[in-house]
Amino acid sequence: MLQSEAISNQVRLALSEDIGTGDLTASLIPSGKYLSAQVIVREDIVVCGIPWFDESFRQLSPSVRIDWHVGEGQQVGAGQTLCVLSGDARALLTGERTALNFLQMLSAVATRTRKFVDAIEGTGAKIVDTRKTLPWLRLAQKYAVRCGGGVNHRTGLYDGILIKENHIIAAGSIEAALRKAAEIAPAEVFIQIEVETGDELRQALSAGARMILLDNFDLPALQGAVAFNRQFPGGPAILEASGNVTLDTVRAIAETGVDRISIGSLTKDIQAVDLSMRFYEA
Repeated sequence: MLQSEAISNQVRLALSEDIGTGDLTASLIPSGKYLSAQVIVREDIVVCGIPWFDESFRQLSPSVRIDWHVGEGQQVGAGQTLCVLSGDARALLTGERTALNFLQMLSAVATRTRKFVDAIEGTGAKIVDTRKTLPWLRLAQKYAVRCGGGVNHRTGLYDGILIKENHIIAAGSIEAALRKAAEIAPAEVFIQIEVETGDELRQALSAGARMILLDNFDLPALQGAVAFNRQFPGGPAILEASGNVTLDTVRAIAETGVDRISIGSLTKDIQAVDLSMRFYEA
């Protein structure tokens, strides 16, 4: 879970963006009027974003009551009531969109992740996210990936080293890039290198790579890479497949024996889940 301060800051910025100098439409509602509402889901989802939803109303009116019928990370079906709210009508109406935006987006990430996780069940592989996230919402989206059963890759450029093609070119070779990375990396930081061919895989293993990203390898190439890695002296490295992974292809990729499958679409190609907030007299 994110720290409460981070959630509070994200919600504060989102409310500020929406409300600006004031909610003009909510001022049509008499001051002191109370309403109730329920949030209903219209499709099967994994629920994620409850802390952001609650915080959206807490910042507007701490007296708003929210009774949740489901838990964070729970899989629920279409038609399920997620929660019931009651409180100041202006606060409920003003916070509705911000609260739903967080809940819809984070539930979408968790739901999509769960579909990939379920698709490879029993293979031993793990579904991993990337840095392809929405600006300022990376930590929230990576939390949603975990709610969906996925695994986080590095959070940013500061907590992991991923050596890609341009880094290798600049360093002069795979071996030189790995050697330099080993010199500068703190003990807690992992080092991963991206390869595009079987020969580059051999070079990376020979240079001591312990985590290798197989970029856009087809299935036969992945199978060959796994076999080569397993028999390489010094023990196998962690192999991660990446590139154009879909729900239709992910099972076959996992069955090649790779350890991890990274998928940018978990966080960048997101369609918000369908939620509805219905109001009624308190």
